Amino acid sequence: MATIFRLPRLLSWGDCDPAGIIFYPTYYRWMDAASWTLLARCGWPAQRMREEHLAVPLVDSQCAFMSSPTFGDECEVRTSVARWGRSSFTLQHEFFLLGQDEPLARGTEARVWCRYEAGPGSPLRSMPIPAALREAMGEPPAA
Repeated sequence: MATIFRLPRLLSWGDCDPAGIIFYPTYYRWMDAASWTLLARCGWPAQRMREEHLAVPLVDSQCAFMSSPTFGDECEVRTSVARWGRSSFTLQHEFFLLGQDEPLARGTEARVWCRYEAGPGSPLRSMPIPAALREAMGEPPAA
């Protein structure tokens, strides 16, 4: 899997536990931020998603922790597509100290491409992921 997106993060005090090391939910916030920033850079910013009544609900997530950055560390989230489905995709996020190649943690998010049936607040229905989004996120063309 090739990294398709990199998001720098500075570990602030609010991201740490009282010992000054990363508080584990921070990784989940960073995964969410990387996913939404990636979608925006691929042409589907949050405003467009709202206007077109689209959503990408999270249906599964996990994270394995290997090492802990500390307050003030400059980190980077490296994101790649781990799996494509008809209407779902899984993103893999790896976390590194900036300039390092030993991962701090690895996580995944499985999301489903959906549209609200009758606008926001109505039931969601999955739909095929647009070809333009697949292309922007690096899916190879179908053979």
